[in-house]
Amino acid sequence: MSATPISAGQKAGLPTVVLVHGAFADSSSWNGVIAQLKRQGYPVIAVANPLRGVQEDAAYARSIVDAVGGPVVMVAHSYGGAVITEAADGAANVKALVYVASISPDVGESVLDLVMKYPGSQLGTSIKMIPYPLADGGTAMDQYIDQDKFPAVFAADVDPDLAELMARTQRPAAESAQTGSVTKAAWKTIPSWTLVSTQDQGIPPDLQRFMAQRAKSTTIEVDGSHAVAVSQPGPVADFIDTAARATMG
Repeated sequence: MSATPISAGQKAGLPTVVLVHGAFADSSSWNGVIAQLKRQGYPVIAVANPLRGVQEDAAYARSIVDAVGGPVVMVAHSYGGAVITEAADGAANVKALVYVASISPDVGESVLDLVMKYPGSQLGTSIKMIPYPLADGGTAMDQYIDQDKFPAVFAADVDPDLAELMARTQRPAAESAQTGSVTKAAWKTIPSWTLVSTQDQGIPPDLQRFMAQRAKSTTIEVDGSHAVAVSQPGPVADFIDTAARATMG
């Protein structure tokens, strides 16, 4: 990958915001946030997270961060939190981590481990498993949210027509992405910010609060669903801006 050109935002001293989506979504889930960040002058990259496994996805995200060549704020939604927690470790140009309705695992923890810590997630009763072939002749499992259950579980406060489109275009996650553990915890050395979505049916709000407190993360709460970045892009973008400006002091 060639180095990313220096943008006007970087020339003005603003860090590049690298957005990492989670399972059952794609980069377009950040569109409203991107639009606002661009108006504020930020250079933005929305990573097409492969959703194949923590280490594989983290290596991909890290390659993008390394190519930026300037200060970076990494932002994650949902499973993407595991990715940035792994990917940012040792990256000198990552100045802040922002977790949006996300997980922030410790070493040895997986998405599945964390979601089972607290009651409230509706994902377990909503997931459909579909096998896919591997190159070695074996099979593995992809996970989807049942399309009929997707709006209520993932995007309860999103416009119904848009939530329906999100259900139909969701990206599957390999089962290993949910069961794989992180081997590094970047939030132990990089300042973090956490936005808790208080109506979240995917990652229980109490779990989000527990992880934020453990990470000594600067925290706000927004009355939103798991898809809070879609339903309320303004507060999400403003929170990212707050984190980014804190790194520039």
